Amino acid sequence: MNSSRHEPWVQLHTWMRGLRAWHSDIADASPDVRSGRMAAVYDGKDEFVGWGWVQTRAELAVRLVTREEKMPDEEWWIARARDAVSRRRREPGLPLDPARIFHGEADDFPGLVVDRIGSVLLAEAYTAPMAEVFLSIAPTLHEELGTAHHVLELDGSSARAEGAQPYTRRSPDCPTRVVFDEHGVNWEVFPGEGHKTGFFLDQRENRARLREYVALEAAAGRAPEVLDVCCYTGGFALNAASAGAAAVTAVDLDEKAIAAAQRHANRNQLREVKFTHADAYSWLRQAGQTGRSWDMVIVDPPKFIPNRHSQEEGRAKYHDINKLAIAVLRPGGLLLTCSCSGLLAPLDFQELVRRAAKGRPLRILRETGAPPDHPVRADFPEGRYLKAIWARAD
Repeated sequence: MNSSRHEPWVQLHTWMRGLRAWHSDIADASPDVRSGRMAAVYDGKDEFVGWGWVQTRAELAVRLVTREEKMPDEEWWIARARDAVSRRRREPGLPLDPARIFHGEADDFPGLVVDRIGSVLLAEAYTAPMAEVFLSIAPTLHEELGTAHHVLELDGSSARAEGAQPYTRRSPDCPTRVVFDEHGVNWEVFPGEGHKTGFFLDQRENRARLREYVALEAAAGRAPEVLDVCCYTGGFALNAASAGAAAVTAVDLDEKAIAAAQRHANRNQLREVKFTHADAYSWLRQAGQTGRSWDMVIVDPPKFIPNRHSQEEGRAKYHDINKLAIAVLRPGGLLLTCSCSGLLAPLDFQELVRRAAKGRPLRILRETGAPPDHPVRADFPEGRYLKAIWARAD
């Protein structure tokens, strides 16, 4: 054993695959390792890998923070925060409001995402130590971005897996409602409420591209009828309507999301959108049985593969929902189907969609994902969680 090891430490059976290690990967640990603490990580050959957060209760045992020899301190975190902002400023045409400021591992903040909307930073931590890191560097982010408020949420399921209690913390006088525009559509979010940080910024460029498709058809006198499955708060549906769709049908099982989507439609006076509170599978099945069809169909479901144990079930769900969606797509129609499961590789998702078409010719036009404020580290491919396939069906 290496006598010059950093303390505390954990050792893996083999090598570190990417930036995460599971309990089954751990061979040994020093007596002073504690849940929620940072420890030095060594591989099966006793080589130093880096420093990572350790959780003794959760299935995800180690989140690697850095491969540097020195353990990160507050000065290190502040420097990484400034780096994250600088990277986004150097990206041509990338807005900083609204924008994702920290994208987890890609910005050296494993288990932490931070979005900026107006004067508010909306942070979601998936491990308790990163929640504390955010609170310590929030002043630096406010200084860099000119923001004034923040809301921090420690994710409920993650906290319970670590033996911690989920919580929400708000800065003094933080507004309870933030209003902003995207692509000419007016939105409102309520910091600390809803899924994730309150608005899916990762679909920003895909919403803009959908607008282009709809506007092109409308300008040619073929204003499309659009179906948005798993519409959440109306992102794709409202963009389709404002770009000139003849009619938009939007479906979601989340009653609160449907209510928010209807408020957004009312705010923008988009009466072409009809929202339905229903299970996507049963609703699509009935639509197909009654012969209903659309010129454009969008499928943007929740994460069906949240962990390694849900692969088979999640893949079946992706197959089934795409099978039902393609069945109601008119000949020559446009399909936009998405997956936000980081554990599903892009080629595997494409194969699932191909099989779901059941022999119907499906011509893939492009494959897209999240914008550059959601970067992906080469040694953490799971960070490329959002996959979007644009295709036309014969």
